[in-house]
Amino acid sequence: MLENKNPQRTSISQLGEFGLIEHLTKHFEIVQESTLKGIGDDAAIIDFKDKKAVVTTDLLIEGIHFDLAYMPLKHLGYKAVVVNLSDICAMNAKPTQVTVSVAISNRFPLEALEEFYAGITLAAKEYKVDVIGGDTTSSQTGLLISVTALGQADESEIVYRNGAKANDLLVVSGDLGAAYMGLQVLEREKQVFLVNPNSQPDLDAYTYLIERQLKPEARTDVRTLLHALEIKPTSMIDVSDGLSSEILHLCKQSGVGCNLYEDKLPVDPQFIATCEEFNIDATTVAINGGEDYELLFTIGLDDFDKLKGNPNFTVIGHIVEEKEGAHLITRANSKIPLKARGWNALEE
Repeated sequence: MLENKNPQRTSISQLGEFGLIEHLTKHFEIVQESTLKGIGDDAAIIDFKDKKAVVTTDLLIEGIHFDLAYMPLKHLGYKAVVVNLSDICAMNAKPTQVTVSVAISNRFPLEALEEFYAGITLAAKEYKVDVIGGDTTSSQTGLLISVTALGQADESEIVYRNGAKANDLLVVSGDLGAAYMGLQVLEREKQVFLVNPNSQPDLDAYTYLIERQLKPEARTDVRTLLHALEIKPTSMIDVSDGLSSEILHLCKQSGVGCNLYEDKLPVDPQFIATCEEFNIDATTVAINGGEDYELLFTIGLDDFDKLKGNPNFTVIGHIVEEKEGAHLITRANSKIPLKARGWNALEE
């Protein structure tokens, strides 16, 4: 929304594909011992020795996953890396490398790509992961981004979605719903801007929410925190598509049900105030919003005392037998079936 009206524009065609790759990747540094060869050959070489490799990939499409009207390219590069690292964290593994591929239309000059790669560089530095390759090509439909992340873990450390058992506790890191409300604020300001391009948004009251949307963080710290507490989760998933959807994934994979308690949901005061301003039910957003990139996991009852009172985690429910189903227990003690109303990438 605060667009520079006279930006410098260098045509990407001046560099060619290999010149472009060399230009954009020259600032990437190798920090992982497991990276034997990064960018510059036909393939990267990774050596995890006795560790297990963990791999995930994600596709981000302009107009579907992001809107460049309010998503700065540097933030987009950062977020594209982070959302993949979050999936590695959800396996209780350590992220180590990423590859980044982009398809770009001719409306993007070199300077725009430099901004995007500056965000990737910042994320790589922040999370101590190596950028080891990728691809660039042209697009007729805007910007497309594909990131693959690799990680490592001892086999005994890896946590899957299918290990939850009846009587396990349901736990989440951080707080919920803020990213969705950040998106609502940005969408509202976009509409104001379209009506009056001279308007300057005052977003001071929404800084936390907007940051959660534009610059989320992967919870790489959770693995370390749980290890220090001597807790290994029985199942784990990251909260990308909405809490309700993720809980139902865990329940389906584990063959269990659950009770989620409305009064236990961790939310930020700025989130509550903004929900009231928008006249949106806070609980509905907290369980369906998505893009929080917190970690949702289950632990055995025996581990409750180790985790009790820890400010990083909140016990939000417990696992029950599959026949009991998955429910939200409201503040009025009503029992409502839990539905997956979060993000659906294939919705039209």
